[in-house]
Amino acid sequence: MRMNKKVVALGGIALMAMSLAACGNNRQSKSSGALNVTLYANPVTLDVAKTIETPSASMERQAFEGLYKYDRNNNLVLGEAKSAPKVSSDGRTWTFTLKKGLKWSNGDPVTAQDYVASFRHWASPQTKSQNADRVSELENYQQVSSGQAPVSSLGVRALSKNQLQLTFAHRLPSVNVRSMLASAFPADHKVLAKQGQKYGSTSSHIVYNGPYTVENWNGGSDDTWNYQKNNKYYGKNHVHMNRVNVQVTKDNNTAQNLFRSGQVQETRVSADYVKGNRNNKSLHTSLMATQYYLYFNGHNKLTSNENFRQAVNYAIDNNQLAKKVLQDGSVGATGWVPRGDMKNPKTGQDFAKQAGDLQKQNTKRARRYWKQAQNDLGKKDLTLNLLADNSDDQRAVAEYLQSTLQKEFKGLKVSVTTLPHSQHVSRDFSGRFELNLTDWNSSVPDASDFLSLLKTGNRVNFTNNTDQKLDDLLNQADDGTQSESKRYELLQQANRQVHANADGVPLYTASQAHLVSQHVTGLKYGSFMPYANYQYAQWKK
Repeated sequence: MRMNKKVVALGGIALMAMSLAACGNNRQSKSSGALNVTLYANPVTLDVAKTIETPSASMERQAFEGLYKYDRNNNLVLGEAKSAPKVSSDGRTWTFTLKKGLKWSNGDPVTAQDYVASFRHWASPQTKSQNADRVSELENYQQVSSGQAPVSSLGVRALSKNQLQLTFAHRLPSVNVRSMLASAFPADHKVLAKQGQKYGSTSSHIVYNGPYTVENWNGGSDDTWNYQKNNKYYGKNHVHMNRVNVQVTKDNNTAQNLFRSGQVQETRVSADYVKGNRNNKSLHTSLMATQYYLYFNGHNKLTSNENFRQAVNYAIDNNQLAKKVLQDGSVGATGWVPRGDMKNPKTGQDFAKQAGDLQKQNTKRARRYWKQAQNDLGKKDLTLNLLADNSDDQRAVAEYLQSTLQKEFKGLKVSVTTLPHSQHVSRDFSGRFELNLTDWNSSVPDASDFLSLLKTGNRVNFTNNTDQKLDDLLNQADDGTQSESKRYELLQQANRQVHANADGVPLYTASQAHLVSQHVTGLKYGSFMPYANYQYAQWKK
């Protein structure tokens, strides 16, 4: 990554002038009640059943609420649920009662039927949901999603207007259920039926039950839109910003300059900024529950070759990647599951630390596997393409991977293709890649959420590889009948199995860095929250 010298000069020489400008613009924003923020990429959809990428998830988090939600400290608390659910003795059936007086932004009441309609929408094969894992544990999901059973057979039903019953295929860990339901939003069943395929394609083809409504968003090409306080929201009295204006800034220098000039009060910043501004009081950094991986296409002759996969796994120095290339607080991955994700229920020891360094570089072993791969394929010279986002950070990582692989493996030529995020995601799901730089952000403090990325049938298993042993271990771990200790050991076994197969290369656990105006409070970021909840933002008095 290259830092623009002009930006350095602006930060060092004209800091006082910019601070004055910022103060003035912040006063203007305060008087209007508007908060101005940036987003690094364009959202793709407002249909929560089709969301798979962070920009869309950020937009939806502002506009929708589920049975659970995250509070201002990023703790999981009751949302539209009136109280904790009644759980059957076998742990499979959860019955919720909704709060009274819940409304959609168009005035329709929020009912249990809206949750039923939404969950069926997720499961329906016609939806082609890319994140159906949120409802995949419901009874009869497999049959419904494959078209072998009607959506009405899915394990969800309305007992009354305010009572919702969920029946799971088997007992699940309660942490998984609560986390799932914090992101499993309802849909106004009348609007969903009326809009059909247009549902969520623009801000006017959907209605909202969360703190804000989305205004002036016309699809994935929009660079500006806004959130407007939802006066139908039951918690409207605790939403302090009447309006939030969003601007997509794919260029980091632009985002930084907008913040310095006071035109925005919150923005994500790059590693280059963090490196040179660690003492800035407006800078907020933290590790996320986001792990970056290098994926191999299992349908490609070279990348499906196990010797080649093993070669790449041993070739990359993750610590160097994090410390020398990113330099933003990200840490090199030691395994498939990031540090801080899960703890041993008996000892409290971190899952990743207990597993040990499973991803340690060994160049001699890497070159040995490379020669074996060449022999397998009967070729000395091979070419591959690496797919990545066109952001500064991903471009820098991709160039590092390109340089490393070409240096270590004589005869290998790696080209890099960078695309806007939405186009990258599209190619992920269509399988149009050879090597793929991708990431996963978890909302569940549990190793299974990361390990299941490689499970057969998972819609985000872009590798297309299958491993029955891994599937069996994950199924055993998540059937809800195991003790916490036994489940933990099963997940550790699954973790070791993933690394034995080398189906992908864990690279680094990402750090997030944001600039937040000192005139604003309430914006917090955590491991499981890579974006702010603007409903908690306030102007400082």
